[in-house]
Amino acid sequence: MSSRGKTLLGAAFAVSAVVLLSGCGQSSDGDAKPTTPSTSAAPSLAADAPSSYNPCKDVPQSVLDAEKLHQTRIANDDTSAGVKWRGCAYVRSSSYGVSIRTTNLTIDAVRSRNFPETAEFTINGRRAISTRQFDGPFIKEACTVDVEMKGGSLEINLTNPKATDTGNLDSCQLARDLAEKVAPSLPATA
Repeated sequence: MSSRGKTLLGAAFAVSAVVLLSGCGQSSDGDAKPTTPSTSAAPSLAADAPSSYNPCKDVPQSVLDAEKLHQTRIANDDTSAGVKWRGCAYVRSSSYGVSIRTTNLTIDAVRSRNFPETAEFTINGRRAISTRQFDGPFIKEACTVDVEMKGGSLEINLTNPKATDTGNLDSCQLARDLAEKVAPSLPATA
């Protein structure tokens, strides 16, 4: 992976919490401009991310092998606004990086942020939503898919820099394809 790709991947993981909480606004100069969070009643958050699925242990090895994903680190995060993530970061050598985590953000909470290119669909009988949570010149290089769980969602946050082997592929399609492979491993009670 090029140094630009590594930089983008690291930056994407580092700022995903900030972007998710602040939302994205319009930009005319190519730089991301956070918007002020809405003052309308936002969907409430559960006290913690769902614990009925551990993305560091429960993602089937067959999926990781098929996608050539290697776990790089634990990617837990808590924000001052009460959003929590539990899971791990993975990388596909010379390709994309992805965090697979449970979060106390529900599908409704994600939708309420009004991210660009939001699309709702169903995966394995569960509501799902894809969003582009970065604005500016690199908006197409990252995508987040959330799959409904009790008390939150399973989040696939994928960064696919242009300078990688898969850089010509749509990051939302890659994230959705991965979510479709992982979601069947969620317990029916989750």
